Amino acid sequence: MGIQYWKQDGIPVAELTGPEKRIVDAPSALELAMTARHEAGASALLVDKAAVAEDFFILSKGLAGEILQKYVNYGGRIAIYQYRIKMAVYGDFSCYTSKPLRDFIYESNHGSDFFFVPEREEALRLLLRTAGRE
Repeated sequence: MGIQYWKQDGIPVAELTGPEKRIVDAPSALELAMTARHEAGASALLVDKAAVAEDFFILSKGLAGEILQKYVNYGGRIAIYQYRIKMAVYGDFSCYTSKPLRDFIYESNHGSDFFFVPEREEALRLLLRTAGRE
């Protein structure tokens, strides 16, 4: 489990892969974002769903909202960093039947900061497409 960094089309990307749960609460998510910023200048995070705690997908627990709010608001206010954090999570979301979660995924996928899609390639494409918009 680790973070891989590279540039694609001149855009720094950080990818979190592997079976270990690395995004388990708001502090761990913020630490990931700031590590990606510090080590590679990346504001685009590509995340394997396996690395995200299941509590994230239970909206009543508030974890998803807290993390996304920190990435959009707090991440952009750190003095040395001027851009919001964008994240695309890829994996199988068909196992979730919660209407609020499905609505949340739908709305996220129609925005420009967070995406939840089945395939890694689609997640990367969406990140790259929106990377220049702030």
